[in-house]
Amino acid sequence: MVEFAAILHSLLAVLVILFQLTIATGAPWGELTMGGVHPGVLPKKLRIAAVMQALLVAVTVLIVLVEANLLLPELQTVSKISIWFVVLLYIISSILNLITSSKWERRVGAPVALCMLTCSLTVAVL
Repeated sequence: MVEFAAILHSLLAVLVILFQLTIATGAPWGELTMGGVHPGVLPKKLRIAAVMQALLVAVTVLIVLVEANLLLPELQTVSKISIWFVVLLYIISSILNLITSSKWERRVGAPVALCMLTCSLTVAVL
């Protein structure tokens, strides 16, 4: 169960990372992210923020895979604590995606964030 949760989290994270990098490079999908207040290409500052979000999600992948004992087992002492920061991050992400005015974030972002929360929480507790 832990391995499945970690792999599902990682697959979803790859999709999120690809999406963030796509909008960071100028894809006109601003209405799908960051509250949907910038339709089209995001302003430069928000494209930089998308890169930062992609990096943060990549770090969560590493933490989840380590905690699930699928990667770098020598880092498990660090992952025992950091997995809870991942869980907290996805709690915040889920809430923000649920309360946003963007229908696309509510329809797509919220379920993805909730699934990633469930996966990371599963890895944390089991």
